Amino acid sequence: MTQPFAGTPFDLTGRAALVTGAGVGIGSATAMALAKAGAIVGVHYHSSKDEAAETLVAIEKLGGRGILLPGDLTDETAANRVVDTFHAFAGRIDILFNNAGNPLTRSTIENCPTDLWKQAFDVNVHSAFLVTRRAIPALKASGNGSIINNLSLSVQTGGSGGAGPYAAAKGALQVFTRTLSKELAPIVRANAIMPGVVETRHHEVFTTAEKMEDYRRQTPLGRNSQADEIAQTVLYLASDASKFVTGGLIDLNGGRFLR
Repeated sequence: MTQPFAGTPFDLTGRAALVTGAGVGIGSATAMALAKAGAIVGVHYHSSKDEAAETLVAIEKLGGRGILLPGDLTDETAANRVVDTFHAFAGRIDILFNNAGNPLTRSTIENCPTDLWKQAFDVNVHSAFLVTRRAIPALKASGNGSIINNLSLSVQTGGSGGAGPYAAAKGALQVFTRTLSKELAPIVRANAIMPGVVETRHHEVFTTAEKMEDYRRQTPLGRNSQADEIAQTVLYLASDASKFVTGGLIDLNGGRFLR
C-alpha cells in the first residue's frame, strides 16, 4: 500500500488503532483513514456484521491489515474480549476511537421510561468506559497513546426532538474525556470530536429528508458533512500532528453553531 503520510506527523505506520462501531458511517470511514495512514485496525461491530466485513475487505484491498471484532460493548465480558483480542492480534494498542453509540429512540424527559434512560447511558457512556478501562494499560505502554471520543452536536443543543437521553449521555462522555486527559497525562492523550449533521445512515434512520435539507440551509458552509471529513479529524487527533493536544474538543458542524 502506498502510504500518503509517510515521513509526516500523520504517519501511523507500526501503530494499532481500535475503532468501535466501525461497520458503518463515521466508524467505517475512520477505520479506512487510519489504515491508509499505516495503522493496524481493529474493526469492531455489534449488529453491522456485513458492513464491518466490507470495511475490512476494503482495508485489505489497500494493503492494510485489520481484524473483525464482534461484541456488545455494554457487556463487560464482551468489551474486555474485544480489547484483548485486538491486543493479541496487533501486539499493541496505540489509538482508541470510542465511536460506538446510538440514540435508540426519541423521548421527552417527562415521558422517558427509566429503562430507556439507563440504556442510553449503557450504549453511549458505559460501553466507552469499559473499553477504555481495559485498553489503558496497553495505551500507556504504547508511548503514543491517544483516545478519541465521538460526541454529538446534541451536547450543545440539548438534544432536539426527544434526543435528550442521548444528549445527556454524550455530555457525560465529554466529561469522561476531560477526566481521562487529566488522569492519563502525560503518557496518554484524550480528546473528543463533536460532529454536526453527517450524511450517514444514522440520519437516514433518525432524521427526515426535509429536516436534513433544513440543516443544510442553516449551515454557513451550505451543506452537511461527510463521514470521511470527520475521519480526517480523528486521524489528526490520533497522530503526532496533535501531540500537544489533550482534553480538547473539536467542533465539526460547518459553522452552524459557534461556542
